[in-house]
Amino acid sequence: MTGAHSPDGGRQEHFLRLAGLVHEPLRRYALRRVDPADVDDIVADTLLVLWRRLDDVPAGAELPWCYNVARNCVANLRRSALRRERLVHRLAIEPPVAVDEPAPDVAAALAALSAKDREVVLLWAWEGLAPREIAIAVGTSANAVSLRLSRAKRRLKSHLARHDPHGLGQKTGVHGEETR
Repeated sequence: MTGAHSPDGGRQEHFLRLAGLVHEPLRRYALRRVDPADVDDIVADTLLVLWRRLDDVPAGAELPWCYNVARNCVANLRRSALRRERLVHRLAIEPPVAVDEPAPDVAAALAALSAKDREVVLLWAWEGLAPREIAIAVGTSANAVSLRLSRAKRRLKSHLARHDPHGLGQKTGVHGEETR
């Protein structure tokens, strides 16, 4: 319910009145200080704080109070951008992490599986998770994971046998190492 019949109707009306009063000045404030793509976020964050702290807003000084909040939002945005830049710089100088690539025949067999089956197999083979752990990771039961894993392993073996009539794929595991 809204209006006089709801318990917070007065609060909501007060917020809407203040938001209408400060919205455009806050947009202009933000446009002069941040990238245009970030203006709406600054205004939205400021209005969120206004709603949450509506009882703290001094009467007669609503706009200056909102400017202070917006100033803090701009500072938070700049700090976040600086942290992202530092992270990108750190990542740029880090050596790349070696990724285990499956042998081509295994990669093709994995690609033939459904996305759900492939995820279960990879969590089991590459991440070393037990079915009960995989169940948590994919949001299902351990029994369902065990069944899916068993069927997926059979499909992998069948695919490898069909596409590698000489049995070479049976020598290679998911990580490319010998399995015999």
